[in-house]
Amino acid sequence: MFENLQDRLGSILNGLTGRGALSEADVSAALREVRRALLEADVALDVVRSFTDRVREKAVGAEILKSIKPGQMVVKIVHDELIEMLGGEGVGIDLHAPAPVVVMMVGLQGSGKTTTSAKIAHRLSTRDKKKVLMASLDTRRPAAQEQLRQLGAQASIDTLPIISGQSPTDIAARAVQAARLGGHDVVILDTAGRTHIDEPLMVEMADIKKRSNPHEILLVADSLTGQDAVNLARNFDERVGITGLVLTRMDGDGRGGAALSMRAVTGKPIKLIGVGEKMSELEEFHPRRIADRILGMGDIVSLVERAAENIDAEKAAAMAAKMAKGKFDLDDLADQLRQMQKMGGMGGIMGMMPGMAGMKDKMAAAGLDDRLFGRQIAIIQSMTKAERANPDLLKHSRKKRIAAGSGTDAAAINKLLKMHRQMADMMKMMGGKGKGGMMKQMMGGLAGKMGLGGLGGMGGMPDLSNMDPKQLEALQNQAEAAGLGKPGGGMPGLGGGLPGGLPGLGGAKLPGLGGGFPGLPGLPKKK
Repeated sequence: MFENLQDRLGSILNGLTGRGALSEADVSAALREVRRALLEADVALDVVRSFTDRVREKAVGAEILKSIKPGQMVVKIVHDELIEMLGGEGVGIDLHAPAPVVVMMVGLQGSGKTTTSAKIAHRLSTRDKKKVLMASLDTRRPAAQEQLRQLGAQASIDTLPIISGQSPTDIAARAVQAARLGGHDVVILDTAGRTHIDEPLMVEMADIKKRSNPHEILLVADSLTGQDAVNLARNFDERVGITGLVLTRMDGDGRGGAALSMRAVTGKPIKLIGVGEKMSELEEFHPRRIADRILGMGDIVSLVERAAENIDAEKAAAMAAKMAKGKFDLDDLADQLRQMQKMGGMGGIMGMMPGMAGMKDKMAAAGLDDRLFGRQIAIIQSMTKAERANPDLLKHSRKKRIAAGSGTDAAAINKLLKMHRQMADMMKMMGGKGKGGMMKQMMGGLAGKMGLGGLGGMGGMPDLSNMDPKQLEALQNQAEAAGLGKPGGGMPGLGGGLPGGLPGLGGAKLPGLGGGFPGLPGLPKKK
């Protein structure tokens, strides 16, 4: 969603950081461009004005530290003000109230209230181990109550039995009573929407609020609607009193202005963002991380969290044991590729790596998209069990059979085998050099600089599943200090100073990566 804004701000601020000294005129010219970029991204005019005024005030009067160039200081000020505009600290759903805690979902029709209600219920039950009851109060839209019931069945969440003819306020009262009797921790009320704000809708919302006494009232808004979403939030807040916002379709190609404006205009925190269709694709909104992504600084913490959620701990332990012995067969490689797919594919991972946002276009030009993973997995799946365990068996006739089975050709199979051979050699190096070998140098060095002692798991990687939220939150700041949080920073334990902060992309090569990622043809080097 923020790609266009990211590109514009990135080029403006890169022009500043290369200079030795900055005049007030330089800062004004840059801020003019920043202002234009924010307006083009559909950020509200008064928000843009106050943002640029605050940046100018701080930039002109800033004391430049000896170790920092003036341009870098301006980038830091823009970064800090962007965080401030987005809300400073992230705020989650507040469940500190007597059970059952009532969460009321409001918003216009088609904004994704019903799906978001199910996503929140799934998140609370899986992550927070809460017993959740969902109830649909939408008696107007055909099959709205049935939709919520089916979503509940998919996610194994309790839903309130449907009784036809009941009014929304009666359903709300029955839901709270049923949750109390059923020992539920949270009850989520999915209210009806309209195509536009009208008086009957607001009266109904006020009546439901009076009958159910909700602890949280979350406004669900489509982030692609732009400035209209800001007016929507203002109207709902005045009439019903919302406690937070949930933005849906943040994975879309909108300009992101609504997300940047809503917190500043309404004063209400954005609590959650929908980043996809799946039940699990709902994330907490962290202003610092979003600001880092917009300015191309990456988002290491979210990447670690996503890895923790998607990596199977047992498989990781088995892989670590194999690596310790220097073994790495084609089944292991297929597992690695599937893990990358789960974590959002190449684009999703690259967008979170510090300084890597600009590499997406180069990768696309080189034909490196997520379909490549699918083709490589198809090749491996077309092999027999013996061939996967021992790739040396693969002679011409076998390759011909595999190519026919996977819909590829011999060249693609040879590339995959070459990449596997190089990675297997790397695994031997990692397993061979004393306690943890090369892997400990790479990952242990990184984790050590981030203050995550007690390394275990994958050859020196910290055990992600046991990290508490405070450690994860501290990770970004520590990553920046280690040179990971800004473009051009090096990867600790890899000799540092690699352009873009990732090995193999124009800098030092990681064995088996062809100058790039595992199994991917080498990327064009930076000029």
